[in-house]
Amino acid sequence: MTTDRQAAHPSWSTSASKEHDDGARQPGKRAKQRASVPGRVWRVLVWGAMLFFLVNVVLLIATVAVNSVATRWFGTLLPQGFTLHWYAQAWSDFQLASVLWVTVEVVGAVVLLSVLLGVPAAYALARVQFPGKRTAMLIFLLPLMVPPVTYGIPMATVMYKIGLAGTLSGVILANLVPALPFVILVMTPFIEQIDPNLEAAARIFGANTFRYFRYVLLPLLVPGMLAAALLVLVRTIGMFELTFFTAGPATQTLVVALYYAVFSTGVRAPQSIDAMAMIYMAITLIWVLIALQFVSPTQIVSRVKEQKH
Repeated sequence: MTTDRQAAHPSWSTSASKEHDDGARQPGKRAKQRASVPGRVWRVLVWGAMLFFLVNVVLLIATVAVNSVATRWFGTLLPQGFTLHWYAQAWSDFQLASVLWVTVEVVGAVVLLSVLLGVPAAYALARVQFPGKRTAMLIFLLPLMVPPVTYGIPMATVMYKIGLAGTLSGVILANLVPALPFVILVMTPFIEQIDPNLEAAARIFGANTFRYFRYVLLPLLVPGMLAAALLVLVRTIGMFELTFFTAGPATQTLVVALYYAVFSTGVRAPQSIDAMAMIYMAITLIWVLIALQFVSPTQIVSRVKEQKH
């Protein structure tokens, strides 16, 4: 009887099948909706936390920046006036001219030495296969994986015993310890991507070691060397622990001088300290922006993970 009705009225069969399909799909839709609710809540929480963090960082930096140019700021939304006097006072009170010159000397020497020593070491690690290669790479990268305080205090103790602490050479040597592995970490992938057959071809055409390095290898290494040098430069400017342990009164870099300015005895205008902090932040930020044009931080992180495994 039902078959006769369905044959007489095909629309009844179609509507019945649609109702059956809709009824079957409804539980699946409800399950997906229930499953998507925790995901949405999690995304909202993550984005809310990130936004809260960014707002706090921006407000902190804005407070220091405004206070560095404020004549007087107490209990009001904005300062009573603005002036650049505190920058001039910070320049004279904290002897920023000599501090910046020491910073330039330390950073320049560390960058130059780390590139000169790190590039050949990276070339050897990328080209030569030998037993214990992974162990050697791990030893090279240990200063990047452990906190600087861990090896900074024993290293500073040895430097004080041999008379290197407090000198410019001692500060450069201390900062070279983490900078050299950093160059090796950045340069090894660049060298591994260069086809070894290029060297064989250059030898066939009569090129000696110097010509091969000058005309074939060096142009290919320049982008990696530039990226490594910029990253080492930024890292050395911000390196506090090792410089603090080994620097003397005349060999302080900008970050150590800023620390002493904040915690030294005596009454100092907070505006001048904030002005010094803004100078340090501006110098670091400029070099960070330049470095990011040549290298991606995700490449460094992935490379560290590969070496750990």
